[in-house]
Amino acid sequence: MKTRTPYDRNDLRIRRKDKVVEIGSGHSPMYRSDVIVEKYINNNTHRCGDIKIYPHQTFINADGENLPFKNKEFDYVICNQVLEHAEHPDLFLNELSRIAQRGYIETPSLLGEHLFPKQSHKWVILDIEGKLVFFEKTKMPGNYENNYGSLFLDYLPYQSLTYKLLWLTDGLMMNNRYEWKNGIDYIINPTDEYYHRFFTQPWNMEMAEKLFPRRKVVHEIIKTFPAIIHLAKYELGRIKKHVPISIEEYSKLHKYK
Repeated sequence: MKTRTPYDRNDLRIRRKDKVVEIGSGHSPMYRSDVIVEKYINNNTHRCGDIKIYPHQTFINADGENLPFKNKEFDYVICNQVLEHAEHPDLFLNELSRIAQRGYIETPSLLGEHLFPKQSHKWVILDIEGKLVFFEKTKMPGNYENNYGSLFLDYLPYQSLTYKLLWLTDGLMMNNRYEWKNGIDYIINPTDEYYHRFFTQPWNMEMAEKLFPRRKVVHEIIKTFPAIIHLAKYELGRIKKHVPISIEEYSKLHKYK
């Protein structure tokens, strides 16, 4: 079940002694991950660059829908910007909850997919009342050809403080950020009208408020100040940022150990 909505993947409830695995780490793995898993080694179709790995990590070449790990082998599993690519998200999600007790999932939201669509994305996903609801993108109405990622991903996050705060205080607008424990609640291609309408009909006010509940001014203030503190910690942390290496460098390093 869902436990919380983190600010981002730098705001996860990972304990110091937790054994952490990351599925689909791609070109931007988390330093905290002990084990990282990638399905495609020499194909960047599903990511924005070549695989990167930190020297201390164990690299596994495997499919997220059939992972080579024991039941509950890990304390925490991270799956960041991967599930929207999956052929069978139900198998993928079941594997995540099989190998770990807790975890974090991040995917583009419906609005995010509209603003910066990718041809490799098979699913549009919404977090509705603690459930991850997947809807096949080919069944969606609308234009997914115009990609505004250069503005919303590559420019504003680095130039606008107010935009950065929007991503933290109303993160679900662009991304689903889903921390869970003891299993993941999900629906694939819903036929029930309640969920189906979010993907196929114009949103009315009732639907909008379901995803983005109204907040009083005092709640806005309470939500904004911790976001500012989190952002400041992240910026300070970048000063001593660790640098990952290529898979070729990683292979040479571990060959002679």
